[in-house]
Amino acid sequence: MRSISTKLLTPLLAITALGVVAPAPAQAADAAYFVMTDITSEEFVVKLTDPAKIQHARDLVNGQTTERPHVIGRFLKRQVDYNPRWSYHLNTDTVDFFDVAIEVCDATIPYLEDHLDEAGGAFLPGSYWCDWSSRLVREVAA
Repeated sequence: MRSISTKLLTPLLAITALGVVAPAPAQAADAAYFVMTDITSEEFVVKLTDPAKIQHARDLVNGQTTERPHVIGRFLKRQVDYNPRWSYHLNTDTVDFFDVAIEVCDATIPYLEDHLDEAGGAFLPGSYWCDWSSRLVREVAA
Protein backbone atom coordinates (compact mmCIF):
# COMPACT_ATOMS: atom_id res chain seq x y z
CA MET A 1 0.00 0.00 0.00
CA ARG A 2 2.87 2.36 0.83
CA SER A 3 4.36 1.98 -2.65
CA ILE A 4 1.04 2.94 -4.27
CA SER A 5 0.74 6.03 -2.08
CA THR A 6 4.32 7.02 -2.85
CA LYS A 7 3.80 6.48 -6.57
CA LEU A 8 0.75 8.75 -6.55
CA LEU A 9 2.10 11.36 -4.16
CA THR A 10 5.52 11.87 -5.78
CA PRO A 11 4.19 13.25 -9.10
CA LEU A 12 1.78 15.53 -7.23
CA LEU A 13 4.60 16.93 -5.12
CA ALA A 14 6.73 17.46 -8.23
CA ILE A 15 3.93 19.36 -9.98
CA THR A 16 3.38 21.52 -6.92
CA ALA A 17 7.10 22.23 -6.56
CA LEU A 18 7.31 23.33 -10.20
CA GLY A 19 4.42 25.72 -9.73
CA VAL A 20 2.28 23.97 -12.29
CA VAL A 21 -1.36 24.47 -11.49
CA ALA A 22 -4.59 23.69 -13.19
CA PRO A 23 -5.83 26.36 -15.57
CA ALA A 24 -8.15 28.96 -14.10
CA PRO A 25 -11.81 28.32 -14.68
CA ALA A 26 -13.27 30.01 -17.73
CA GLN A 27 -14.53 33.51 -17.09
CA ALA A 28 -18.24 34.17 -17.32
CA ALA A 29 -19.41 35.28 -20.72
CA ASP A 30 -19.48 38.99 -21.35
CA ALA A 31 -22.89 40.51 -20.94
CA ALA A 32 -24.97 41.63 -23.89
CA TYR A 33 -27.86 44.08 -23.68
CA PHE A 34 -30.98 44.07 -25.83
CA VAL A 35 -33.89 46.47 -26.10
CA MET A 36 -37.26 44.81 -25.78
CA THR A 37 -40.53 46.48 -26.69
CA ASP A 38 -44.15 45.41 -26.59
CA ILE A 39 -47.61 46.43 -27.76
CA THR A 40 -47.27 49.72 -25.83
CA SER A 41 -44.10 50.68 -27.77
CA GLU A 42 -42.28 51.26 -24.47
CA GLU A 43 -38.68 50.04 -24.33
CA PHE A 44 -37.06 47.87 -21.68
CA VAL A 45 -33.45 46.65 -21.59
CA VAL A 46 -32.69 42.98 -21.01
CA LYS A 47 -29.23 41.84 -19.91
CA LEU A 48 -28.02 38.42 -21.05
CA THR A 49 -24.88 36.54 -20.03
CA ASP A 50 -25.51 33.03 -21.34
CA PRO A 51 -23.72 32.65 -24.71
CA ALA A 52 -26.50 30.52 -26.23
CA LYS A 53 -29.18 33.02 -25.18
CA ILE A 54 -27.08 35.93 -26.47
CA GLN A 55 -26.79 34.17 -29.81
CA HIS A 56 -30.52 33.48 -29.90
CA ALA A 57 -31.24 37.15 -29.13
CA ARG A 58 -28.89 38.26 -31.90
CA ASP A 59 -30.55 35.84 -34.31
CA LEU A 60 -33.94 37.32 -33.41
CA VAL A 61 -32.75 40.91 -33.86
CA ASN A 62 -31.05 40.08 -37.17
CA GLY A 63 -34.07 38.18 -38.51
CA GLN A 64 -32.24 34.86 -38.66
CA THR A 65 -34.94 33.16 -36.57
CA THR A 66 -38.52 33.69 -35.54
CA GLU A 67 -38.57 30.86 -33.01
CA ARG A 68 -39.14 31.74 -29.35
CA PRO A 69 -39.43 35.50 -30.01
CA HIS A 70 -40.83 36.56 -26.61
CA VAL A 71 -38.95 37.23 -23.38
CA ILE A 72 -39.65 35.54 -20.03
CA GLY A 73 -37.88 35.79 -16.70
CA ARG A 74 -38.19 36.59 -13.02
CA PHE A 75 -38.26 40.28 -12.26
CA LEU A 76 -36.57 41.95 -9.32
CA LYS A 77 -38.12 45.07 -7.81
CA ARG A 78 -34.98 47.10 -8.12
CA GLN A 79 -33.73 49.64 -10.62
CA VAL A 80 -30.48 48.95 -12.49
CA ASP A 81 -28.13 51.35 -14.25
CA TYR A 82 -28.70 49.85 -17.72
CA ASN A 83 -32.48 50.24 -17.41
CA PRO A 84 -32.96 53.49 -15.44
CA ARG A 85 -36.50 54.29 -16.52
CA TRP A 86 -38.02 51.31 -14.74
CA SER A 87 -38.18 50.33 -11.06
CA TYR A 88 -37.61 46.67 -11.88
CA HIS A 89 -35.42 44.51 -14.09
CA LEU A 90 -35.18 40.89 -15.14
CA ASN A 91 -32.89 38.62 -13.16
CA THR A 92 -30.27 37.79 -15.80
CA ASP A 93 -29.98 34.17 -14.64
CA THR A 94 -33.68 33.55 -15.34
CA VAL A 95 -34.14 35.23 -18.74
CA ASP A 96 -35.25 32.95 -21.54
CA PHE A 97 -37.37 33.00 -24.68
CA PHE A 98 -40.75 31.46 -25.49
CA ASP A 99 -43.37 30.97 -28.19
CA VAL A 100 -46.45 30.53 -25.98
CA ALA A 101 -46.91 31.01 -22.23
CA ILE A 102 -49.72 30.93 -19.70
CA GLU A 103 -51.72 34.09 -19.15
CA VAL A 104 -50.86 34.43 -15.47
CA CYS A 105 -47.38 35.85 -16.28
CA ASP A 106 -48.48 38.25 -19.03
CA ALA A 107 -48.27 42.03 -18.52
CA THR A 108 -46.97 44.93 -20.55
CA ILE A 109 -43.86 46.87 -19.57
CA PRO A 110 -45.73 49.92 -18.17
CA TYR A 111 -48.47 47.84 -16.54
CA LEU A 112 -45.88 45.98 -14.48
CA GLU A 113 -44.31 49.31 -13.46
CA ASP A 114 -47.71 50.76 -12.48
CA HIS A 115 -48.61 47.69 -10.42
CA LEU A 116 -45.19 46.74 -9.10
CA ASP A 117 -46.38 46.86 -5.48
CA GLU A 118 -48.87 44.05 -6.28
CA ALA A 119 -46.51 42.02 -8.46
CA GLY A 120 -45.17 38.70 -7.25
CA GLY A 121 -48.39 37.65 -5.46
CA ALA A 122 -51.65 36.95 -7.25
CA PHE A 123 -50.43 39.32 -9.99
CA LEU A 124 -47.44 37.68 -11.71
CA PRO A 125 -47.02 34.90 -9.12
CA GLY A 126 -43.49 33.87 -8.32
CA SER A 127 -42.33 37.14 -9.92
CA TYR A 128 -42.39 35.54 -13.36
CA TRP A 129 -43.03 37.95 -16.22
CA CYS A 130 -43.77 36.88 -19.78
CA ASP A 131 -45.02 39.82 -21.82
CA TRP A 132 -46.84 38.08 -24.68
CA SER A 133 -46.23 40.98 -27.05
CA SER A 134 -42.55 41.33 -26.15
CA ARG A 135 -39.94 41.28 -28.88
CA LEU A 136 -36.31 42.27 -29.11
CA VAL A 137 -35.67 45.18 -31.44
CA ARG A 138 -31.95 45.87 -31.15
CA GLU A 139 -28.75 45.20 -29.27
CA VAL A 140 -27.22 48.10 -27.36
CA ALA A 141 -23.77 48.79 -25.95
CA ALA A 142 -23.15 48.13 -22.28
